[in-house]
Amino acid sequence: MIERSNTALSLRRQCWLLSVSRTGLSYQPVPVDEQTLRIMRRLDEWYVEHPDLGHRRLVVLLKQEGWEINIKRVRRLRALMGLETQFPKPNLSKPGVPRQRFFYLLRGLVITSVHQVWATDITYIPMPKGFFYVMAILDLHSRYVLQWQMSNTLEADWCVATLQQSLQQWGKPEIFNTDQGSQFTSDDFVAVLQGHQIAISWDGKGRALDNIFVERFWRTLKYEDVYLRNYQTGSELRAGLSKYFQYYNYQRPHQSLGYRTPATVLIEGKEKQHKSVN
Repeated sequence: MIERSNTALSLRRQCWLLSVSRTGLSYQPVPVDEQTLRIMRRLDEWYVEHPDLGHRRLVVLLKQEGWEINIKRVRRLRALMGLETQFPKPNLSKPGVPRQRFFYLLRGLVITSVHQVWATDITYIPMPKGFFYVMAILDLHSRYVLQWQMSNTLEADWCVATLQQSLQQWGKPEIFNTDQGSQFTSDDFVAVLQGHQIAISWDGKGRALDNIFVERFWRTLKYEDVYLRNYQTGSELRAGLSKYFQYYNYQRPHQSLGYRTPATVLIEGKEKQHKSVN
């Protein structure tokens, strides 16, 4: 947007008109060094295995493995990765930033049909030279991955686009469950759900078990694919995840589904709904 060769407007004037800081013009992005990326991957591995570990215990564990690290660095890296220690927190009834608040609707609910409840979450994917975030939307009855997308930022826009694509392809669920991440509590994300008259369910803050199905799915994805493949680039990651999701939906037997695949349960459920309508 800034035109350095523009003789009619100075850089100062252009920055003022665009409401941007002049100091940002000279900023050069600094890539994350290899050691930091290795630490971030180790933090992610610990989080997948033990999401209850806090900053102090992680510092102790990392130092036992030979890393020179302090609590400030662990806290900063975990915030960058979007990781939050899972444990019941006090004062959960205090109002937060969102304009509207929604209750957790899945407590005690028996999920008996496809498209009754969808759930979503975002996970961090470590890479040799950077990292990505992946969002997936699951049908909780069949465990079918309805839609997924990856991004290198945690902005809300790509989450809203992924939701819209899923609704366009599959129709709408009765309930949509998310955690209270800023992407899912944003006005744009909530507006899409309300526009389709979908009941909105939010996990209790800091309660990982409220969204346990998606949390287990991330653990399966990382141990069965991401950590084994060691993807080198974003294009490799996208191709690899696409292949894994196809395998997960159509080939991988699911114990809780009677060793059927998610696709089989999804198709059976849709056929059952179709017969009941007719």
